[in-house]
Amino acid sequence: MFRYILRRLLMLPLVMLGVTFFLFFLTQRLSPEMRASLYIQDPRQMDSLEEVIEKYGLNDPMPVQYFRWLKGAVKGDLGYSESANMPVTSAIKAYLPATIQLAVAAIILVVLFGVWLGIISAKYKDGFTDNLIRFFVLSGFSLPIFVLGLILLMIFYGKLGWFAPGEYSFTADMIIHSPNFKTYTGFLLIDSLLNLNFYVFFDVLKHLVLPAVTLCIGSFALMVRVMRSSMLEELNKDYVRSARARGLSEFKVIYEHAGFNAMIPVVTLASIQFIRLLGGTVIVETVFDYPGIGRWGVECAQQLDIAGVMGFSLMVAVLFVLGNLAADILYTAIDPRIRLK
Repeated sequence: MFRYILRRLLMLPLVMLGVTFFLFFLTQRLSPEMRASLYIQDPRQMDSLEEVIEKYGLNDPMPVQYFRWLKGAVKGDLGYSESANMPVTSAIKAYLPATIQLAVAAIILVVLFGVWLGIISAKYKDGFTDNLIRFFVLSGFSLPIFVLGLILLMIFYGKLGWFAPGEYSFTADMIIHSPNFKTYTGFLLIDSLLNLNFYVFFDVLKHLVLPAVTLCIGSFALMVRVMRSSMLEELNKDYVRSARARGLSEFKVIYEHAGFNAMIPVVTLASIQFIRLLGGTVIVETVFDYPGIGRWGVECAQQLDIAGVMGFSLMVAVLFVLGNLAADILYTAIDPRIRLK
């Protein structure tokens, strides 16, 4: 197991090199003048484009420019993000915690409801309950996520006034930016507990509800389908028939035996969906005015913020490799028959 984990971790730099080299190659399709214009903040400076090109070596061969960027990246210098008006590393630290909080809340809902509904759907295969569950999850999956978000926002904010957009309220903002509130981790849910400020904790949690539910409804249809298929496969195996023949209760047969073994493909799917949520929550973050990493990544692309795009892509590549590694490790915890050689 240790050797396997070590090999996967050693692959991480190779994946990062491949991703960054490919993206760097694409950015080189832009002319030096176009890339130099990213460094110009005042239109009156457009006459000094040649000086900017010379200063940053934008006319150098692509490998030279790439290794110059790579040398800085190894030292933790990913460049300056014009879209965020701060260094790329600072932008990632500022935006990533909010997206992680949202993604964790969403994946918990996806796994809980996906597994539960998948088991029930398999238990009552082709019955009214099964058809009702499949109709519900496919309807949620088919509805465009921005439409779903707007509907929830209209009902629960516009009509009922229960949940508001944003990451926290104005009152919580005053508390968070006051001298008495200390930032320990950057995760507001954790920091609010460490500060023993339960008002901020519940305020941030309240603002997570609608975007997390929107992501859940738009994502858990596949989870239900995979869990249902896996559960049906397990229910037709000999050990399930033997368990029933021994007189075990249906609850133990369904949830403790078949359900546990059916979780293996769910682990893979959950890890992939979690990574996708981390890098692709831009629509939900935009609808609910949620300041996360996904919205910043799109802003980088729209504004041709090359340093920001490179930093965002590098972060997603790292998360993808680590997420798949975590899924492989969890396999052995769920099914001891699996051994990683």
